[in-house]
Amino acid sequence: MDADHSQGPKGSLRKLLEHLSGAGKAIGVLTSGGDAQGMNAAVRAVVRMGIYVGAKVYFIYEGYQGMVDGGSNIVEADWESVSSILQVGGTIIGSARCQAFRTRDGRLKAACNLVQRGITNLCVIGGDGSLTGANLFRKEWSGLLEELAKNGQIEKEAVQRYAHLNVVGMVGSIDNDFCGTDMTIGTDSALHRIIEVVDAIMTTAQSHQRTFVLEVMGRHCGYLALVSALACGADWVFLPESPPEEGWEEQMCVKLSENRARKKRLNIIIVAEGAIDTQNKPITSEKIKDLVVTQLGYDTRVTILGHVQRGGTPSAFDRILASRMGVEAVIALLEATPDTPACVVSLSGNHAVRLPLMECVQMTQDVQKAMDERRFQDAVQLRGKSFEGNLNTYKRLAIKLPDDQIPKTNCNVAVINVGAPAAGMNAAVRSAVRMGIADGHRMLAIYDGFDGFAKGQIKEIGWTDVGGWTGQGGSILGTKRVLPGKYLEEIATQMRMHSINALLIIGGFEAYLGLLELSAAREKHEEFCVPMVMVPATVSNNVPGSDFSIGADTALNTITDTCDRIKQSASGTKRRVFIIETMGGYCGYLANMGGLAAGADAAYIFEEPFDIRDLQSNVEHLTEKMKTTIQRGLVLRNESCSENYTTDFIYQLYSEEGKGVFDCRKNVLGHMQQGGAPSPFDRNFGTKISARAMEWITAKLKAARGRGKKFTTDDSVCVLGISKRNVIFQPVAELKKETDFEHRIPKEQWWLKLRPLMKILAKYKASYDVSDSGQLEHVQPWSV
Repeated sequence: MDADHSQGPKGSLRKLLEHLSGAGKAIGVLTSGGDAQGMNAAVRAVVRMGIYVGAKVYFIYEGYQGMVDGGSNIVEADWESVSSILQVGGTIIGSARCQAFRTRDGRLKAACNLVQRGITNLCVIGGDGSLTGANLFRKEWSGLLEELAKNGQIEKEAVQRYAHLNVVGMVGSIDNDFCGTDMTIGTDSALHRIIEVVDAIMTTAQSHQRTFVLEVMGRHCGYLALVSALACGADWVFLPESPPEEGWEEQMCVKLSENRARKKRLNIIIVAEGAIDTQNKPITSEKIKDLVVTQLGYDTRVTILGHVQRGGTPSAFDRILASRMGVEAVIALLEATPDTPACVVSLSGNHAVRLPLMECVQMTQDVQKAMDERRFQDAVQLRGKSFEGNLNTYKRLAIKLPDDQIPKTNCNVAVINVGAPAAGMNAAVRSAVRMGIADGHRMLAIYDGFDGFAKGQIKEIGWTDVGGWTGQGGSILGTKRVLPGKYLEEIATQMRMHSINALLIIGGFEAYLGLLELSAAREKHEEFCVPMVMVPATVSNNVPGSDFSIGADTALNTITDTCDRIKQSASGTKRRVFIIETMGGYCGYLANMGGLAAGADAAYIFEEPFDIRDLQSNVEHLTEKMKTTIQRGLVLRNESCSENYTTDFIYQLYSEEGKGVFDCRKNVLGHMQQGGAPSPFDRNFGTKISARAMEWITAKLKAARGRGKKFTTDDSVCVLGISKRNVIFQPVAELKKETDFEHRIPKEQWWLKLRPLMKILAKYKASYDVSDSGQLEHVQPWSV
């Protein structure tokens, strides 16, 4: 996939490289503070992007300690230095706490070591302490250089030549405790570790009717505790930012005993290690255990997860996040001027942004200050919209009010799964059912898709019926690819018989087509004149109107894990190339993002046509690669990328062309990608987006109450999706023009912008559009 064929005219490439020339520049990269999974992916991206644009890149081993000690701690990196580290947890360049760097004398030594190697660009991957230190270093830089020159440690002309230090930060922290960024590097992987443990505990706890108290990391931030509680449907959660109200002990015991009375065989309580009460006194896991044992007499166990959460391989999300941030950091360093403040590259929605470092640090410190001063509502709001939204959703889904306290709406809302199963569908159904009941609706479950709808397979579904659903893969309601078109009469009859006032459809492209058919049938069947909304759930991630679909993250993790294992299988074998076929229909999302997460050499997708010359240049590229110390290759192919260049064809071509240099193996991943337990991202995403869909339905029904209003306008048939940074409801009528119906994909797909990243990191020439980069934004309190 050479720039000649797949990236348009070479002129665009030249222009880009002039804009981003790193010639003569030196970049130092270090990891500092606590380690986090994904740090290596960030280091790899910084090194490779730096070399790609012509800069020299140096590893600074052991964080600031290595910068102060100098010598063999600061080493120039080459392309192969970062080979095979994408899937490795922790940080290969080491991290250490450093007292010396806190002193001016230590920073003087560090500056001397950097100047000797011409390093005036620093990329720091760490937490807020590490980034604050980098900013102080930057401010003092010119003064430090003058002092070094005065002491005769550096040449006088070096003071002018290296007059400015540019600093860009990336936040590596499993706690997700840094304001201004949606997700920090390592958070998603830590959630994977927690959820693996919770899933394992759930099976043993159910056998014995046990209560488990699970302590997770988060000394000052409850993000891990909150999201894992959402993702596993925990009975109770303790967070530093939102302490329980006075008398919580009794409330919690009542809640646990009510759940037992409802035949729930296990209770799970999640505690952040920094959990406190309203008086700022610690709430420990042992204290909670003692309380449950003495008050209720339940068999109760404590599990403290500790450093397990930092360990293991990074998730697909963290690898992609870190790779994107690493590339963005290099661009930010090369574009920096002496007036540019130190910045943090961050993620907002699926959008890479740059934020002033000290604004983020200040806001992070403001959260702690609010907690110290017991202004807990402020602390929650300062954490940002996402945190506050998670907390509100958790409260509504975990605690059911008594029936006599819920005002009834006399509305019936039906939920249906359509299309192929996707991990996270059950979490979405659970969320919808509980939100609907909390809003006073009667919830109906439709079994086996539109086929079951037509046959009347419809039953009322209650609060406890969906208990324990978040961690289940597949679709408990049953799902089929059948479209409603040929059953419109029967479905209209069922809508009338069951008095269905609104419909929530959870599914993939078939669900989208089904929604269009129901919408078109409104003139003929007035039963369809009700609010209808679709939540995208498909591994292919090909639904128009949404950047993400429930299930795609789980599939991506399956692909990434499999690629890791396959690459590992060849570690004792010299020179081998693997060709792996992924799902997705005509949508190349899984192949492209899987390629980025697994460090593939090429990914063939339908959206970017390729020919025999591209295949030939890829083979030549791999042949060159095999002459280095990197002797494994990985090629991904989307199942429908080409009619003629099949997986077998590509395998045979590579085998023939690689004779004597490398041998080939092929693997078709197939339905593995649809199965398995949903990832934390899909559980959380399914839960939150489905809750939003129910809020929309409730608002629509409320507005029409008592008026006997029929819903006929386009804005009453919508797809709920994530676009850039926003959650939006888009009428299906408007989405039609954005859809390629023949290939079942949206006409424009955001992730294609990331395609050049995979090529650059695999050492191909590719033009990367930096028009989205470069704008420094401000951190918005209350609305991050």
